[in-house]
Amino acid sequence: MTKRVLPKSLIDRINSITNKRARVVLDTLIKKGSISTTELQKAGYDHPPRAARDVVELGIALKRVNIKRPDGQQIASYIFDERELDPSKTGRVVIAKKERGAIIARAGGRCLFCGADHNLQIDHKVPFEVAGETLRYAEDPYQVLDGSCNRKKSWDCEHCENWTTLKNIKTCLNCYWASPEDYKHIAMRPERRVDIVWVGKETKVFETLESKARKAGQSASDYIKTMLQ
Repeated sequence: MTKRVLPKSLIDRINSITNKRARVVLDTLIKKGSISTTELQKAGYDHPPRAARDVVELGIALKRVNIKRPDGQQIASYIFDERELDPSKTGRVVIAKKERGAIIARAGGRCLFCGADHNLQIDHKVPFEVAGETLRYAEDPYQVLDGSCNRKKSWDCEHCENWTTLKNIKTCLNCYWASPEDYKHIAMRPERRVDIVWVGKETKVFETLESKARKAGQSASDYIKTMLQ
């Protein structure tokens, strides 16, 4: 892919960036003109769109294009877009280690959704794409999610009209992913969800349910729904 000649304003912005994920994307783009999702995964990023979004959140426009691997399979690749830099975007606020520890401690050291106590991450209740850092000093702007739940939330958010078009903070606050105890929708879909986690000795209960579900020709979740009807 032909590399475009980058304007000085873009080079200066890139040189000022310290975000590690963003630099991996940007340094590769400067060197090669593009970076694929496969290359990002090889660099250790299991969720390539998140790494690309770090760049966009810094006001640098990227364009997603489809390319073919040597085996013919189509994958996504990112290139610089030709839109102007957005000076209003300066990226996410870096949460200090002490503040991060305090947020996790207040959450009881567990993921809000599944109860996991490992791979914990600090997440904006209202996605940065919608609110930026405008809620930074609001009451409880963050929540604790494990990596798996964070990826699930990201997928829902990225396919939500409020993320792509509307940008309404209140809509996000009424979503399951921001207020699981009191929500009106899931990514603007009329859905309701209950996450049940079996821990330790409780896993035997789940295994019994799973066995009964298989005998009934159902998934465990469908079997539990049938029991509750």
